Amino acid sequence: MRIGRLAPLLAAGVTATLVPALAPAQASAAEPLGRFASQKPAWHRCDASQPAAFQCATIKVPLDYSRPDGKTIKLAVSRLKTSVPGKRHGVLLFNPGGPGGEGLDMPAMMKEMLPKKVREQYDLVGFDPRGVGRSTPVTCGLTGTEQNSEHPYKAETFNRDVKWARTVADKCRTKSGDKLPYITTRNTARDMDVIRAVLGEKKLSYLGYSYGTYLGAVYAQLFPQRTDRFVLDSSVDPARIWRGMLQIWAEGSEPAFTRWTKWTAQHHRTYKLGTTPAQVRKTFWNLVARADRTPIDDGGQKFTGDDIRSGLRAAFFSPKYAAEAVAELKKAAAGHGSSRHALLPPAARQAPRWASASAGSGVAQPPADNGSVAFWSVLCGDTAAWSHDPEQYRRDAIRDKARYPLYGDFGSNITPCAFWDKPVEPVVTVDNKVPLMTVQNQWDSQTPLASGLGMHRALKGSRMVYVKGGEGHGVYGGDPRSCADGNVNAYLATGKLPSRDVTCKPSGRQGLGVKPSLVPSF
Repeated sequence: MRIGRLAPLLAAGVTATLVPALAPAQASAAEPLGRFASQKPAWHRCDASQPAAFQCATIKVPLDYSRPDGKTIKLAVSRLKTSVPGKRHGVLLFNPGGPGGEGLDMPAMMKEMLPKKVREQYDLVGFDPRGVGRSTPVTCGLTGTEQNSEHPYKAETFNRDVKWARTVADKCRTKSGDKLPYITTRNTARDMDVIRAVLGEKKLSYLGYSYGTYLGAVYAQLFPQRTDRFVLDSSVDPARIWRGMLQIWAEGSEPAFTRWTKWTAQHHRTYKLGTTPAQVRKTFWNLVARADRTPIDDGGQKFTGDDIRSGLRAAFFSPKYAAEAVAELKKAAAGHGSSRHALLPPAARQAPRWASASAGSGVAQPPADNGSVAFWSVLCGDTAAWSHDPEQYRRDAIRDKARYPLYGDFGSNITPCAFWDKPVEPVVTVDNKVPLMTVQNQWDSQTPLASGLGMHRALKGSRMVYVKGGEGHGVYGGDPRSCADGNVNAYLATGKLPSRDVTCKPSGRQGLGVKPSLVPSF
């Protein structure tokens, strides 16, 4: 993903069968969830700036599926009918990732990526997951500083980090404690099944990116008989939900950094960062040490060594971009900085935010902290595997800073989950033989290869399309002529998986890295 010359790309920056498998007209009012499955959405044009065929509606789902007669929340859904009579297979539902990513606009966006033979078979469907965007958005009233989740470990600031984590959890409990326990991946998967039922479909096809892969895997676990053609692109490892997924950023960054030093040494004439990998490594860490002593002024913005480590973590997965950014920082450290920042300022690198050119500009925008709150609600509410002992986080951060110098202390430091309420349900164990497709780049910064392989192992009926040498977070949609896109399109068009896993070479265009709205935290 290259957004401008320098590195904004550096700003890096979870009982089944509750919903009857019936068409709406068949759903019995006597069934606990029959009233949800039998809803008749009032479809309307999403926005005057969008095509008339792009329609939006709101449906209701239970806040708590164990109490379907209790409180309800709204779910914003969109659709674009592209199927052709005689060729129609069903609906294709999308999720852009997150947790916290808004998906209402995805049908209009994905229409441009899908080939005709696929579009003709599906009506394209998007939705804002529960608690997100236009789907009864949650808020904790967090300030910009409280949304900032980039906390490097330092002995002298650890108590401040603990206070931050406790403050976020306390504010969320006070402001939205009645809703947040139910903003979970399991419940969003159940919502997907309500969408399926409302649309009158017996099965659901799906394309999910990043966090959306875990959402899709949970759906397949809960509703295997309703899982049709599922594509999981850039996968979360279900065995690492969720603290392990924060930590895998640090683990995956180290081999990417090593690869970068080799590449950059080979391009010394261009970047002047060192003629050997060891020299390049020394140049980088000297810059970090220099910035720790005196922040580097780059075009009016000052960056500490911690800013450099966190801001460049994702960039090292694309060596050319990282080399450009480090070269700019080196110039700035020598007093030759420009107005083009090698790093985004710290205030801009807050907890994940997902801007969306939302469908329906006349509708009120969600609260400013909505993406951050949804993110923590899922990470903390999906699983009880979070220590409530601050000292455990201290020990882990010290250990991982030594193991993974680039980002280890960030990935293992304390989070609001240390003080979150106990989840209302256990984490979903993903372990099934549902036949579906996973897609993975080798050099993915947000869901590194080890994460994608973890999902592939958990889904024993899956086939993986692996792009060896591929860079960027998100594979499908970058190049319709590529090996990876070709395999995905063939599967969506026919429902037939490859007989074995497929290894592809990277194409000239690198997936969704050029579409930042589809590249959230996970």
